[in-house]
Amino acid sequence: MKKKAIGLVVVMALVAIMLGTYIKDQIEASEAISEQAVSYEMNLDQEEGLAKGQIAPDFTLKTLAGETVTLSELKGKKVVLNFWATWCPPCKKEMPHLQKYYKEDAKDDNAEIIAVNLTHTERSLNAIKTVQQFVDSYNLTFPIPLMEEKGVDKLYQIITIPSTFMIDSEGRIQYHIVGPLDQEAIGEYVESLD
Repeated sequence: MKKKAIGLVVVMALVAIMLGTYIKDQIEASEAISEQAVSYEMNLDQEEGLAKGQIAPDFTLKTLAGETVTLSELKGKKVVLNFWATWCPPCKKEMPHLQKYYKEDAKDDNAEIIAVNLTHTERSLNAIKTVQQFVDSYNLTFPIPLMEEKGVDKLYQIITIPSTFMIDSEGRIQYHIVGPLDQEAIGEYVESLD
């Protein structure tokens, strides 16, 4: 009987020690997670990235018209940053809506459309000529930066096109939309930006 009592006391003591250690570890883990969350929130305010609220990664590309576009120079405007290609059926569907929004609403909304063509993926020997023919056939008037080599698509982790980032006037990403947008949806997203 004494041995059972001593054994029970020892088992209870071990359980208490294990429980205490477990609780202590959980508290320390919770504090570490809280510190990481505060650090992450601080990073959102300061760093470039693709998360909501982060500064959109900067890039400079030459447009089809021969001009240079640098994303950070558009700070102060709302930016519809679109990635597309001429061979993409949903992109073809979306382009008239982008043009109509650009023509009818962009100026009043203090917005700019930057439609980055993934030129390095175009399926012709003269990709730039193919893009120019596409732009002419749709009467597109917004800037069309040409991405002749991989880079910006990797920076923005573009897997599916069309892919659109809505960037506020402070240069922060607010939305990432995969798939085609119509004029009304573009307007609603832009209006919700600061």
